[in-house]
Amino acid sequence: MPVLDLPVIDTHVHLWDPALFKLSWTEDKPVLTRPYKLPEFNEASREIEVEGFVFIEAAVDPQYSFLEVAWVGNLARLEPRLKGIVAMAPLEHGKRVRHYLERLLDSGPLIKGIRRLIQGEPDPNFCLQPDFIEALRLLPDFGLSFDICIYHNQLPAAIEMVKQCPGNEFILDHIAKPAIKSGELSPWQENMAQLAQLPNVVCKISGLVTEADQENWTEDNLAPYVSHVLEVFGEDRVMFGSDWPVALLASPYTRWIETLDRLTSHLSVEARRKLWAGNARRVYRL
Repeated sequence: MPVLDLPVIDTHVHLWDPALFKLSWTEDKPVLTRPYKLPEFNEASREIEVEGFVFIEAAVDPQYSFLEVAWVGNLARLEPRLKGIVAMAPLEHGKRVRHYLERLLDSGPLIKGIRRLIQGEPDPNFCLQPDFIEALRLLPDFGLSFDICIYHNQLPAAIEMVKQCPGNEFILDHIAKPAIKSGELSPWQENMAQLAQLPNVVCKISGLVTEADQENWTEDNLAPYVSHVLEVFGEDRVMFGSDWPVALLASPYTRWIETLDRLTSHLSVEARRKLWAGNARRVYRL
């Protein structure tokens, strides 16, 4: 029997080649300092019926961001399952980013969204600076969504950011990286419920295993976090993501899918179809 009895659209896949692009953040993580390209992804996911996937910018050093998009665009010509790209853009530069976005979209229709990492910013209000908000408000003009990548303690600022941009489509990566390793639920739970009240946010169920005890995590460690996200966002605003190959710090591709499948087995067939593929098609316009 197949690992999962439904087709999958993976909304969070990274690909990279350190020989082409510098990824400074991987240098203290030996398992990640090697190429992860299409053959490696195909091998990792060979037991899963992956119908399509979305490439998410891999936090290459900023001077390589445009080159990364061009490289992935070329890969898409070889791999029809590569359905979309979420690219980096320096939104902190305010309205000047309009020209950047125009050039970015010249690369073709695969560009579906933007991600500017917030998680590593020391200023808790980084995403609330006027230039950042101004740039965010440009994205709907280009038909682009924004992936929010934060740690759980940055949720209050992210909630305010979303409130200031009601015309945007937001996608929360990695359920806001809660403190799964220590088992903390509050105030993450309350903040997630507040964020979910805003109708223009969708949540990716991804990245949980790397926030858990990477060597010893269990399904039970993840269960309350998955349950809460499903409760507050509902079946129409959740999507599966693997966060491959970053997730290899804690789990093979197949183990994470098997785990999430068990944790969501109580859902209706229709809700499961939405989680694994249907919502991804709609949200990323695949």
